[in-house]
Amino acid sequence: MLRRSMLFMPGNNPGMLQTAEVFGSDSIILDLEDAVSLGEKDAARILIKGALKTFNYGTTEVVIRINPFSTPYALEDIDVMARLKPNAILLPKATPEDMKKLDEMLTKIEKEEGFEEGSIRIHALVETTYGVETVYETIKMSSRVDSVCLGGEDLAADLGVARTKDSEELFYARTKVVNACKALKIDAIDTPFTDTNDEAGLLADTIHAKKLGFTGKLSINPRQINTIHKVYSPTADEISWANRVMYAKDEAEKEGLGVFSLDGKMIDAPIITRAMNTLNTARVIGLIK
Repeated sequence: MLRRSMLFMPGNNPGMLQTAEVFGSDSIILDLEDAVSLGEKDAARILIKGALKTFNYGTTEVVIRINPFSTPYALEDIDVMARLKPNAILLPKATPEDMKKLDEMLTKIEKEEGFEEGSIRIHALVETTYGVETVYETIKMSSRVDSVCLGGEDLAADLGVARTKDSEELFYARTKVVNACKALKIDAIDTPFTDTNDEAGLLADTIHAKKLGFTGKLSINPRQINTIHKVYSPTADEISWANRVMYAKDEAEKEGLGVFSLDGKMIDAPIITRAMNTLNTARVIGLIK
C-alpha cells in the first residue's frame, strides 16, 4: 500500500471521525494518546468504536494509535480496538519489548475473534533514544510491522534538546530509521512538521526527508496533505524518464544487453528498479493507467 501521508485525528472529535476520508490522506491515525486528555480516554474508545462500525473509510488505511504500555490505558486500548479489526495499530514509544507484547496480544485476539492471523498490522512509532538505537530489533520482533514512523518532538525531549526548523538534531535518528526500514523492506515515515501555517517550511522539510530515503510523512493537519503528496508523487518528467528507461531496457534485451546507456548515462539494474518503482507509484495514484 502507498503511504505518502498519515494524518493524525483526535479520537474524541466526532466531526473529524465522521469526515476523515475526505481529507485525502493515504492513512488516517485515530488517536487515543496525545490528542485525548486523561479524563476522555474511555469516551474516545467509545467514539472510535462507533465510527469504525458506522462509517466506510473506503481505501484509506485506518490506524489506531494506542497509549504506551507504560500507561494504564494500553491494555484496554488493544483489547477494545483490535476486536474492531482496524487495518493497523500504531505503537507509540516503540521498543522490542513492547512490540513483542503487542504482537502476542494481537495474535491472541485474532484467534478469539476468528480473524486471519497477522491481519492486523503494526506501525512502530519511534520517539525515544532507546527506540532509535533498537529500531532494527523492534521491526524484527514482529512480522506484522509495515512501517516505522519517527516522532521528532518526543525524541528531542528525550535528547534534551530543542526542536529546530531545520531538524538538524534529528539527522542521526532519521538516517538510522531509514536504514533499518530499507534493510527490512518496510516503509519509513518521517516526523510531522508542526508549524501548520508554514507551507514553505513543510515543503522544504518534506523534500529533505524524501532525499534521506523516507517514503512518506506524518501529518497533524489536513491542510498539509496536498504538499506532502506533491513531494511524494512522481512528476510528469519523472514518469516520462521512467517510461524511456523501460523502453530502452526492452530494446537492449532484444539485443542481448544487460547494461545499456540512455542520454549518455549507464542504465543498470538499480536504475531500472527505480524506474519501475516510479511507474508503479504513478499507477497506484492514478497518474497513468
